[in-house]
Amino acid sequence: MNITLIISLFSGISFIVYGISSFRSKRMISEFQRWGYGNQRKLIGCFQLIGGAGLIYGSLFVINTFDSNNSIVNSNNILAGSSLILTIMMIGAVFVRIDIKDKFINILPATFYAILNFIIFYSSFLNNPID
Repeated sequence: MNITLIISLFSGISFIVYGISSFRSKRMISEFQRWGYGNQRKLIGCFQLIGGAGLIYGSLFVINTFDSNNSIVNSNNILAGSSLILTIMMIGAVFVRIDIKDKFINILPATFYAILNFIIFYSSFLNNPID
């Protein structure tokens, strides 16, 4: 089992849990208000659910395509796209937390997931999983 698969599944499950909590958790509803995104909470939660599901699906099901020489190439557009979207979202989350002057410790989770999803994107975009 390669590291890319493990971190993709970890991140995917995390975003699914986080997406669900953005719909149901009173704490998350108040956090979205504090961040200034109370009206976008459900939309952001949907993106988190879709992104998390894309990470899981993209890491478990590799789509084979053909290159110009009719050689089979593993294409992982779902994994690359999902991880890129989540990377961008987490970079945005870091800037939001900096803007509202959150403590450094509160900025770390978004930073961690931005880096993690960038690693997933980079390895899937190059079709070179990290072993």
